[in-house]
Amino acid sequence: MMNITPVVKQLLIINILFFIGTQLVPVSNVYFALFSYQDSNFQYWQILTHMFMHGGIMHILFNMFALFSFGSTLEHFWGGKKFLFFYISCGIGAALVQMGINYLELQHILENVKDFNLTDSALHQILNATVSDNTVYRPDLFEAELKPILENAGKLNMLNEDSFLSFFKAASSVQVPMVGASGAIYGLLVAFAFMFPNVELMLMFIPIPIKAKYFIPVLLMYDLYSGVTGGSIFGGSSGIAHFAHLGGALLGFLMMWYWKKNQFNNNRWN
Repeated sequence: MMNITPVVKQLLIINILFFIGTQLVPVSNVYFALFSYQDSNFQYWQILTHMFMHGGIMHILFNMFALFSFGSTLEHFWGGKKFLFFYISCGIGAALVQMGINYLELQHILENVKDFNLTDSALHQILNATVSDNTVYRPDLFEAELKPILENAGKLNMLNEDSFLSFFKAASSVQVPMVGASGAIYGLLVAFAFMFPNVELMLMFIPIPIKAKYFIPVLLMYDLYSGVTGGSIFGGSSGIAHFAHLGGALLGFLMMWYWKKNQFNNNRWN
């Protein structure tokens, strides 16, 4: 097994420190997790910081194991600067793809209430109205805030069960933040398969070696299937940002293709 490389080591430390910090200071999730830009908690730096946040012990363990397993090999061949550039780029690309998908999903939901002709301000208030008590979804809390907003807009008489559900679903989708290094990790997986297609990999729960050139595409097809067939039109009901995985993988593939085309991947940056 290859020894841990410097940049991978630093990334592991940063991720662990962020994880411990969020356990000790839970409010930090509001500042560093990635919220939809329609959410009042959205900040531009979250596009970067979200990839150092994790939702639980198993989440961070799986991601850090993959970072160590694949990242050290790639950094060894590329050098630290090139590896870090690739890793961060894939993480940001994953976030942008997922945000784009979330925007399309939100527009699809809001099609059901387009007749309300709400102002941007009123819609923003609705999307940020309380949807849960931090443990379970609470339609009653949402209704208590929704009705005054619609009354002020002169639209309360238009509210019915279907439109209420659409508003509630829209607000719920906006207020779910994204965390994790998975998008960047998927970029690493693609890069590894690109460079070492015949290396045999093995799932923890399936002790059968599979060549990287087969393993990674199957993993991506699973994410595509899970994303498209999720609970909403674009998926995501499992709580996993499948399109962020695919976004990181796509950017990773494009970067590897470009570097190979220009033979740039043979050059270290340091």
